[in-house]
Amino acid sequence: MKADTFSAFPEETLQFLRKLKRNNNREWFQEHKAAYEEFLKQPMTELIQALGKDFKKFAPEMIASPQVSAFRIYRDTRFSQDKSPYKTHIAAVFPRAGLGKHEGARFYLHIAPSDVFVGGGLYMPPPEDLHAVRMHIAKRSAAFFRILRSSEFRKHFGEISGERLSRVPKGFPADHSAAEYLKHKQFLAARTLPASVATSPAFYKMVLKTFRAMLPLVRFLNDPIVEARRMRDRQKALTAL
Repeated sequence: MKADTFSAFPEETLQFLRKLKRNNNREWFQEHKAAYEEFLKQPMTELIQALGKDFKKFAPEMIASPQVSAFRIYRDTRFSQDKSPYKTHIAAVFPRAGLGKHEGARFYLHIAPSDVFVGGGLYMPPPEDLHAVRMHIAKRSAAFFRILRSSEFRKHFGEISGERLSRVPKGFPADHSAAEYLKHKQFLAARTLPASVATSPAFYKMVLKTFRAMLPLVRFLNDPIVEARRMRDRQKALTAL
């Protein structure tokens, strides 16, 4: 496979993930590390590189690089009762330039033994980012609704999901037309497909179409976050004078 001709993961990718799920220990992994490098790490690198080229055409602000996007297979077990050393899925994230890997709205995908998950959104934002997004929705609710009600968004995702408050947050009218969305603490949208899709020749085109459909929401959510940070940076610069 070459980065500019990537279409799908090999069958061995899912085979490895299923075996890893049954043999999640260091001894087994070390014995099969070459297979991990060939059938998981390398194809994921090529997928990310291919997306990087296509992002330049329709989403130039989104980052796709193996160094930033790819998640490690190793689990952080320090604070977990589950001491299994390895994840049983492979994943990648595609953030906006100027924001951290885990900041702002972003694209995301993972491949597990049971499914392919592809989509993205705003996950666990800090309070200042969440407030900026809520203000943006409140002021530009018509634009927000157009995104959610577009045929492309509905076809791919149906509706947004994520953790929500039980009531509209303080500072926003309870009868606002976007009241139900102002309750959100997360703004997520994704497709869950059978694991076999990852090895289908149509896999890459599916990922690309999904991210294209996701882009208007990602941009809408990122705009107020980026602007709020610019304002904070300007204030810091003025204070330092």
